Amino acid sequence: MLLRHARAVCAAAAATAALVGAGLSGSASAGPAHPATPTAAGTLRTADAPPGLLSALQRDLGLDRRQAEHRLANEAEAGATAGRLRAALGSDFAGAWVRGAQSETLTVATTDRADVPAIEARGAHAAVVTRSLTTLDAAKARLDRAAAHRSTRDTPVWYVDVPTNTLVVQAIRPQAARSLLAAAGVDASLARVATSPERPRPLYDLRGGDAYYIGTGSRCSIGFPVTRGTQQGFATAGHCGRAGNTTSGSNRVAQGTFQASVFPGNDMAWVAANSGWTATPYVNGSGSQVAGSAQAPVGSSVCRSGSTTGWHCGTVQQLNTSVTYQEGTVSGVTRTSVCAEPGDSGGSFISGSQAQGVTSGGSGNCTSGGTTFFQPINPILQAYGLTLKTSGSDPGDPGDPGDPGGTWAAGTVYQAGDTVTYGGATYRCIQGHQAQTGWEPPNVPALWQRL
Repeated sequence: MLLRHARAVCAAAAATAALVGAGLSGSASAGPAHPATPTAAGTLRTADAPPGLLSALQRDLGLDRRQAEHRLANEAEAGATAGRLRAALGSDFAGAWVRGAQSETLTVATTDRADVPAIEARGAHAAVVTRSLTTLDAAKARLDRAAAHRSTRDTPVWYVDVPTNTLVVQAIRPQAARSLLAAAGVDASLARVATSPERPRPLYDLRGGDAYYIGTGSRCSIGFPVTRGTQQGFATAGHCGRAGNTTSGSNRVAQGTFQASVFPGNDMAWVAANSGWTATPYVNGSGSQVAGSAQAPVGSSVCRSGSTTGWHCGTVQQLNTSVTYQEGTVSGVTRTSVCAEPGDSGGSFISGSQAQGVTSGGSGNCTSGGTTFFQPINPILQAYGLTLKTSGSDPGDPGDPGDPGGTWAAGTVYQAGDTVTYGGATYRCIQGHQAQTGWEPPNVPALWQRL
């Protein structure tokens, strides 16, 4: 399996990057890699996944512990491989996803059959499709714009489904979906209408677990501890409170104040904590340590911790989804197969040791199962100038005095495709993340590709 052979594979030349026990790897540049080149799994610290998360993966995805560990390692390697291929394929790229009980197979889609050898050389399966990801994302953006001027209560969810190379509109009534597509000027041939009775809603108050309370009323869940300069606090869902609302902890001790909040549109907020509270790199007291915020690809396992239902796991179904709640439409969220219930709102979504986002809303429950959406964490960090609290060096700390300099900066949120300079070389970001000390581009080929 990949977990067993990752070091050997990463020491091989990029041109001979291969499928390893149905797992994936590959170097970012031609020629033999240095033996000490870190694997993606090592960079993203999948071996540090906490017992609570591993237990939830075993329960919810039907795995044993070894399979759960292998799955996390395979997903880390797949994310890095997909990022490199996205950069290499350019406008031909049509998405990537993992599948298999241990995420042992990475598929990368392209609109050009001539790209197949390059994809397979990286150890991935190739899928030749009609539409690029850029084309489908542009069609979804037109739906987002149309939704800003009309009711989408009967078409509550839409997203780009990369395995089927289709824009999907989930609708209570199919005619409502067709009407939305027409209003947006989206060719019906690009879309598939999925009929569903589900009406997602924000996940407000109930009781249980680690929580925080807004004023004297509702309850939500802490997302990820953050800092802003010397100020400590946490990221959470925007629908939980508005700027100026005060919060108290699960112990009902005064905790902090909402500094900013957006909902609908997005579902993001952050709370500045009082001096009696300290930000830590842990999730809900479970021992889960957050090591970074590298975005997991479609198909990856993802786990959620919330104050009502604790740990539950599932998979990433779609990125960049739009969902309509009673209060309005929220865009840019990630759709998952994880269950959640009221009171879990704002809580942590994490893949391995990598923060993914905060719980927004969904449908169903943790008895019968359900669908849950999360607001990705990196846009929250970027929007509010926050630094994720991690178990490594604080990304806000100054770099090594011997740092060779360049445009790369710790604490900055980088998206796939961004370029920086460091030590006289230029690098392209291949996976979205917040930079931190120790993750300088030469040190993390899972996140940066030298140009």
